[in-house]
Amino acid sequence: MHAEDEMHDEILPHLPDPDDGGRWRAPALREQRLYELMRRDEAGEERAHYEYLRLIAAEGLYRPVPLPAAEGSDGTAPLTVMTLQDGRRVVPAYTVGVLPRPHPEVVYEFTTLGGLDALWPDGVDILLVNGGTPCTKWFLADEDEREVWRDLHVELFQPDGMCDRVETRWTGAPDDEAVLRGLACGAHLCYANGDAWNTLDWHGAGYANEVEGLSRDWDIDGRDDWLDTQEQLLRCEVSAWQWHFVLDVRNLLIRESGSARIDPVAWRDHVETAVRAQADGPDAAGLDAATLDAHVRILRGLVGEVMRYEARFRADGLLPPDGYVRSVAAWDLGRASMVARRGRGARYATQAELRDAVERAGKGAQGVYGSWAEFSAGYVLGRCLHFDEEAFGDWYTTVLDAHRALMTHPESPWAAIPLH
Repeated sequence: MHAEDEMHDEILPHLPDPDDGGRWRAPALREQRLYELMRRDEAGEERAHYEYLRLIAAEGLYRPVPLPAAEGSDGTAPLTVMTLQDGRRVVPAYTVGVLPRPHPEVVYEFTTLGGLDALWPDGVDILLVNGGTPCTKWFLADEDEREVWRDLHVELFQPDGMCDRVETRWTGAPDDEAVLRGLACGAHLCYANGDAWNTLDWHGAGYANEVEGLSRDWDIDGRDDWLDTQEQLLRCEVSAWQWHFVLDVRNLLIRESGSARIDPVAWRDHVETAVRAQADGPDAAGLDAATLDAHVRILRGLVGEVMRYEARFRADGLLPPDGYVRSVAAWDLGRASMVARRGRGARYATQAELRDAVERAGKGAQGVYGSWAEFSAGYVLGRCLHFDEEAFGDWYTTVLDAHRALMTHPESPWAAIPLH
């Protein structure tokens, strides 16, 4: 246990059948398809059982593991085995949409049919998928059946196969508009990872993957690291100050002139004037003349880089014909929304801290941008300045595709919740 958190009894999923005998409202499209396949199987349709197996082979499953066993195991902790009342021993696994809210003592690890086969314990004959829900299915797990699992894993599972899509929870989502707005700030990253954008019951890529990803991507290796990084992101202090500086100079010129058409030479000159004035001020860092000149050249060059990106953005429809990017705050706020969730998945953050962080991200976005389209353009520019180096390669084209999907998909977070 890495952070104080509330205890609760929701360790394994429990989603009852409809009281009136009607059709079940599934948490998401994946579970709806599994429910329909389960009903077709019960009706005697021969291929429904196999199609259910194919779907979970492609999308993967999550398995419960006691937190002490999961810590430091890199996702290879032994499978949890449950003994039913009739004496049968089963391994439980679940699709992501039915998972309960995170528990202080139990985590969920992502797995595949191939991964289950590799860890399968002796003396266990049944895989129970989505037990305790209306889309429950049982699968025999003898050697012949697990050979089918292995074949389907090779055929169907792709590590990135579920990425680049809008995923929305139909049930179990929070109804607080401020929370949803903060979650919507992470839309780009949810789209890239194929994660449901509107859930606080965060398991992400599974406990071990969340821990490893935070360490690899953010140098976050514990609760204190997470708290520090989360605060810096929410304050927009992780992205380069130079980006904010040159955009703020242009914003000032626009306010003073009343026109968004700022002469590039004037913009560069005002950037230089402002930098040199700071160097002569009481809070100056004491730069020598050569260092200051080099710094000025970098900032003047950054003005041109921003303008070239904005020209491409207009050509690609990411900005309107006369549009420009006022701020790259979205680059930090969008990542803050996701790091908050990943911190919860790694058990570095409490549920209350997650809610607070995403609400702050949403309020931050409201304070800077007039629309989600503006927010997205700011996010894209920040990502490009960070990674792309004016190559207009995958770092740009993939996030452009995400922008277009998020601006048009009927279940997009930006269609579901207004920025203002």
